[in-house]
Amino acid sequence: MSAKTVKKIKLDSSKSSKKTAVKAVEKPKKAKVSAGRNYNPFTAIIRYVKGSWYEIRQVRWPNRSATWGMTLAVIGFTVFFLILILAIDSIFELLFKNYLLK
Repeated sequence: MSAKTVKKIKLDSSKSSKKTAVKAVEKPKKAKVSAGRNYNPFTAIIRYVKGSWYEIRQVRWPNRSATWGMTLAVIGFTVFFLILILAIDSIFELLFKNYLLK
């Protein structure tokens, strides 16, 4: 089944009878569906697992030192932002108690 090309024709705005082709528009292709076969979900699951396994084999996994470096970076950023948020919270609490509640 091939996609058919449809040409749209637009008339010129001038009084001449020239026709200009706007552009060729292709119809989207429909998915192939075999009418005689039944859909088997087990086949789809097996294909999914095989594809996933293929993708996992292509991953470049980090070594132990790179993993520890990234873990320590995450812990460091977490502690930094924890301290920052606690400091801002305590400043707002102090301002609220001293100026707004008096």
